[in-house]
This record gives sequence, structure tokens and C-alpha cells, in this order.
Amino acid sequence: MAHFVTAYLLLLAYAAEPAGPWDRETVSHSGFAAGTALAVTVVAALLTVLFVKAQWLRRWWFAVPMVAVLAALLRLTVLAPEL
Repeated sequence: MAHFVTAYLLLLAYAAEPAGPWDRETVSHSGFAAGTALAVTVVAALLTVLFVKAQWLRRWWFAVPMVAVLAALLRLTVLAPEL
């Protein structure tokens, strides 16, 4: 469930584009959504570690939080919306 929440927050972060140079609110909303997605991903990664150790999930499940972390960090840094 946490991965779906992360995916939704990342969708919101990437969908937010400012309307012009005056639209700082959209830039901050995009950063907030990406930062929240990063926090949820950290929780999901910790749960993934727990479930892999218990052998309820396979090791390839580590790829899901890693991709989400990469997407969130890219939106916060390199792909951040410009004014």
C-alpha cells in the first residue's frame, strides 16, 4: 500500500508545472509532494527490509523503493520545476 501512496505522490510532483514566473506556489507544492514521497518511500523500504528478512518477499522487491527514491530525488534536484 505504501508503494501506491508513493506512486501517487510522485505523480502529483511530476504533474505540477508552474504557469509562469510568478507561480511559486506550484513549485513549492511539487517539492512538498516529492519530499513526502521520499519520506513514505523510506518507511516502505524499512518495511521491505523487514519482509525480506522474514522471507515473505523476494529480494527483487528492493528495486521498488530504490526506483521511487531515485524518482523523488530527481524531482527535488535536477528535474525541479523552473520559474
